[in-house]
Amino acid sequence: MDTGGLGIGIILGSTRPRRRGASVAAWVAELASTRDARYTLIDLADQGLPLLDEPESPAKGDYAHAHTRAWADLISPLDGFVFVTPEYNHSYPAALKNAIDFLWAEWNDKAAGIVSYGNAGGTRAAEHLRGVLSAVGMVHVRRHVTLDNRADFDGYEARPVDHHDRALAGLLADVEHHALAMREVRAAR
Repeated sequence: MDTGGLGIGIILGSTRPRRRGASVAAWVAELASTRDARYTLIDLADQGLPLLDEPESPAKGDYAHAHTRAWADLISPLDGFVFVTPEYNHSYPAALKNAIDFLWAEWNDKAAGIVSYGNAGGTRAAEHLRGVLSAVGMVHVRRHVTLDNRADFDGYEARPVDHHDRALAGLLADVEHHALAMREVRAAR
């Protein structure tokens, strides 16, 4: 499987100051850098997206604001995504939902994987996120990597161990495999 031409975004879904997600996303990016696909770290805190302010539905693709067009230009060329999300109150952050809601066609028929963290490994956040990814036409892989706040962090720094690395390698392979397949689906539209 030749994955060298794939572009995969690693989306850091928390914008909270002193977030644990920065170290999780850095770990994902470090492991991903050893693969053939091209991975790009996208920090939502750097995107300047306000609360959804587009006057038209994103399904129309008629974006009125420069920040939305810049976001679309960043997301559109990518073939898949790894979403790094915490669990806040049994779900994922509002900033991540907002960022997804800004766009439509840019997400359609692309692959996604989820790396979550939280008191229960962020599993409830991941399950909520899966429903939204399906709604915007993304194909999410079954494999899911979790980090527990108490066992897998030293303060705000993620401390993944071998089994996390193996699980993440499998998730990345799954995302790449699905991204290749979905590239063919997009080409057939």
